[in-house]
Amino acid sequence: MVQIQIRYEGDLRCHATHGPSGTALSTDAPVDNQGKGESFSPTDLVATALGTCMLTIMGIVARRHGWDLSEATVEVEKGMVATPIRRIGSLKVVIRVPAELDEAARKALELAAHTCPVHKSLHPDIQIPVEFRFGAAARS
Repeated sequence: MVQIQIRYEGDLRCHATHGPSGTALSTDAPVDNQGKGESFSPTDLVATALGTCMLTIMGIVARRHGWDLSEATVEVEKGMVATPIRRIGSLKVVIRVPAELDEAARKALELAAHTCPVHKSLHPDIQIPVEFRFGAAARS
């Protein structure tokens, strides 16, 4: 079990510390929800968690098979909705893997991304389209 300590700093900002490592980060409410938007918002962290989780699980599979994922990237575009309540409506994901991989490797990496724990933990009402670009298509 991992503990994260979070302190409200005032003015819609929080400071969080990761128990095991001591690493800290701050959040700020977004401009469209009364904040200054000077740091990640809590929902930005959800988008970040999705992208980093997908790439991490892909990395585990790639390491197991000896595939090169260096320079792979993930871009997540978060879309909010206001009704019936303010929440994340969509997380559009583009994963780019510059390595030239065969079809079996690409399919294994796609499956890994779709089965990451964050992806599986998100509410099914959140639209999560995922686009994969491999090889030369990843570099464009």
